[in-house]
Amino acid sequence: MSEPPVRPRRSSARWGAVAVVLALGAGAFALYGIGGRDKAAACEARPETLAAIRAAAVGELAGVVTPSAPRPLPAVSFKDENGADVGLDRFRGKIVLLNLWATWCAPCRREMPALDALEQQKGGADFAVVPVSFDLGSADKPKAFLKEIGAQNLPLYADPSGKMLQTMKSVGRGSGLPTTLILDRSGCEIAYLPGPAEWASAEGMKLIDAALGR
Repeated sequence: MSEPPVRPRRSSARWGAVAVVLALGAGAFALYGIGGRDKAAACEARPETLAAIRAAAVGELAGVVTPSAPRPLPAVSFKDENGADVGLDRFRGKIVLLNLWATWCAPCRREMPALDALEQQKGGADFAVVPVSFDLGSADKPKAFLKEIGAQNLPLYADPSGKMLQTMKSVGRGSGLPTTLILDRSGCEIAYLPGPAEWASAEGMKLIDAALGR
């Protein structure tokens, strides 16, 4: 009697492709999972605001990426200069420029004076620059650096644990520093820039005005 034919094994390449799809799905679920549609519906920015930001992304800000719709972000927290926990919900009602940086990052160091100037000129009831340092250990290094460059307008926020950065990386943000996100008044992403920019330039001011609806 002949033996039954041996069924071919599924290739490891096929299972590798399945694993990639599942990983991508997990990342999307982290952002748009349970309640994700509700979060997207709660985003404040209108299509015309996104179009205005897109049109303003020229010159120094040519690398800014604008989503087709406001993008909800996962909940994150960091520390203020007194060590108290801060979430992005503290800034609801404002357009926020969220900057992820560290003192060991040379482009971050070069960018920080422009962010200080931007906060001086635009900061207030409608807009805030929110820089979060990812230096390990205490906040002494970023605090000393801001003092060294004469920054008088930027607040000191830090996440020495790196948890916020890992959360941001899970949704495709913060793979390199600096990374800047512009958030609408409900905390949804409306623009994204991987890398540094001269935010206090004429182009930078115009882009922020577009985000503010001016």
